[in-house]
Amino acid sequence: TTGASSNSDPSAIVESVEDNPDEGCHIYRNGYYRSGISVVEGILEVNIIQMTSIQMTESQAENSLVDFVVTCQGSLPTDVCTVVSDPTCQVSKSVVCDPVAISDECLLTIRRSFEEPGTYCINITLGDDSSQALASALISVNGGEST
Repeated sequence: TTGASSNSDPSAIVESVEDNPDEGCHIYRNGYYRSGISVVEGILEVNIIQMTSIQMTESQAENSLVDFVVTCQGSLPTDVCTVVSDPTCQVSKSVVCDPVAISDECLLTIRRSFEEPGTYCINITLGDDSSQALASALISVNGGEST
C-alpha cells in the first residue's frame, strides 16, 4: 500500500510492502525511497569504411592480414572486439578483444589475421563502460587478397 506521509514534505511517500515468502513470515518495509538517473550518450553507430589486405613476404604467406578501418558516432570507445565466424555468422572461429585509446575522433584501424583462404563473417564491437555498438561484414580472403 502507498500513502502520503504526514510530515511537512508533501512529495514524500511512505510505502509499506508485505512480502509473504513462507506462509508464516511477514516482512514490512517502511521508508522513503529516492533514486538518481544518469543519462549517457553512449556509442551510437559503428561503420566499417574500408578493408585492405596487407601484402606479406613469401615466408609470411601462411596467414593473410586484413586491416579494417572503423568509424563510430557518439562517445569514444575504450575497447574493441572482433569475432570471426563462418559465412552464416553462426559458428565462431575466433574472438579477439583489445583496449583502445582514442583521443578526439572515432577512427581506428584494426588488423586481424586469417589462417586460411575462405569466406568469413566479421563482427566488430566497440564498447565503453556504458554502451556497445556493432558492425558486421562478410569478407572473402584469397591468399593475399580480400574483398
